[in-house]
Amino acid sequence: MAARKPAQSFAAGDDPADLDAAVLGRASGETAEVVCPAHRWYEVAMAPPMAAELLGRPAFKVADLVAELAWSNEAVEIGLVEGAGGVRSPLADDGDAVALCRALAPDVVLLVAEAGLGTINSVRLTVGVLPMNVIVILNRFDGSDGVHVRNRQWLVERDGLAVVALPGEESRLVALVRGGSE
Repeated sequence: MAARKPAQSFAAGDDPADLDAAVLGRASGETAEVVCPAHRWYEVAMAPPMAAELLGRPAFKVADLVAELAWSNEAVEIGLVEGAGGVRSPLADDGDAVALCRALAPDVVLLVAEAGLGTINSVRLTVGVLPMNVIVILNRFDGSDGVHVRNRQWLVERDGLAVVALPGEESRLVALVRGGSE
């Protein structure tokens, strides 16, 4: 597995070990700087292009982020590219995570969503703009919470989505990502 985060923003003073690039690096066995190039770290907690502008750094486009996604020469079975702030939050001056997905044309998109109130609306709005296969991950799912259970049922039965509840279904998620069936 390899992980990439094209740009990350954070509050000045945040512990570097807690930044997304560092967490992804620990999970994939890579350094934070391989996961996210150091010049794409923005010390202001707002959308990366907004943070770059506020910090007086150069503007950038989705094509710049795609060109900077450096993968090793070894075959990667699963490559993860993490966006920032939701699919419609600005990721570059000319696009968001939807534009990045279109540029990368991934085999599958993992959509992490809260399991509670508002889930169905949020998932539908997001899936509606993604022109590719989506697996929904219900984060912090509680099987004893009726709202969580019904949201999952609705998304599977009525919307026909592949839905994984975490924690608890990590192996199912890996099988779905690798192209396994429901």
